[in-house]
Amino acid sequence: SRMDKPEVLTTSVHCGQGAVRAIRYNVDGNYCITCGSDKTMKLWNPLRGIHIKTYTGTGNEVLDCASSSDNAQLVAGGLDRCLNILDVESGKMLRRWRAHAAKVNAVAFNEESNVAFSASMDCTIQAFDARSRSEKPVQIFNEATDSVLSLEVHGTEMVASSADSHFRVYNVRNGTMTEDFMGDSVSCARFTPDAACVLVSTLRSPLRLIDKNDGKLLMSYKGHVSSDIQLESVPLHSMEFVASGSEDGAVYVYGVLDGAIAARLDHGGTKSVHSLACHPKKNHLLSTDGVSLFLWTPRGSFE
Repeated sequence: SRMDKPEVLTTSVHCGQGAVRAIRYNVDGNYCITCGSDKTMKLWNPLRGIHIKTYTGTGNEVLDCASSSDNAQLVAGGLDRCLNILDVESGKMLRRWRAHAAKVNAVAFNEESNVAFSASMDCTIQAFDARSRSEKPVQIFNEATDSVLSLEVHGTEMVASSADSHFRVYNVRNGTMTEDFMGDSVSCARFTPDAACVLVSTLRSPLRLIDKNDGKLLMSYKGHVSSDIQLESVPLHSMEFVASGSEDGAVYVYGVLDGAIAARLDHGGTKSVHSLACHPKKNHLLSTDGVSLFLWTPRGSFE
């Protein structure tokens, strides 16, 4: 249904973390986490706009985080150049790997959450066994020739985007990799929920939906402003819509098939809306303009 797009501002909360670098749902979508330039992560109930817990202990600004499949752990990375694992309940630091030569831009767990991944400005992605005591990565992916900017793991596959103008899809099980050239720095690449396509945000370009298997352009989406800031995009859960951040203080929601702007979500200012997250089971969308957390839901969700 065309009605199922997120368009109602349901929550907006000032995060109080300096600059909010990223916003992420936990694995079941009941909670979300914001990453701050003040070296904290905050856990929230986004529907109620309630702050639950603050996590500290990373050595510097936190640029990305992800929750484990059982919600017991958080993986985080940032300017400390480390991959960190924290215990959600106690807030204790469980593991820290000092593996990268530059900042960590993106982190992820595999589906079983026994392997943690970090993607860095040092042009590598590194994988660590979260259950072993080893300080060394179990695998290093060094195909990128510039900063690796985003990372997502889906089953046995991983998609990474880079400032070298490529995104790369890895099959971790059989060791294959495909890469697609996008013409400019690729800020973000995300699998669609069925993992058949990749949604790709590229600087100074439309948002593009690419067939994962043959690299064909399926649709492009124009309207949002992208000139020099790394913006995230997300496919929405229902696969009828995709959403992109923008440098004009809004999120643009597009119809997947027709490429038309289905909604422009005004954040009430001129700050770039740079980080987005989609609920794993509903068309709920989280966004941040670097100051506040915003939750957008479909019309009629809570009547």
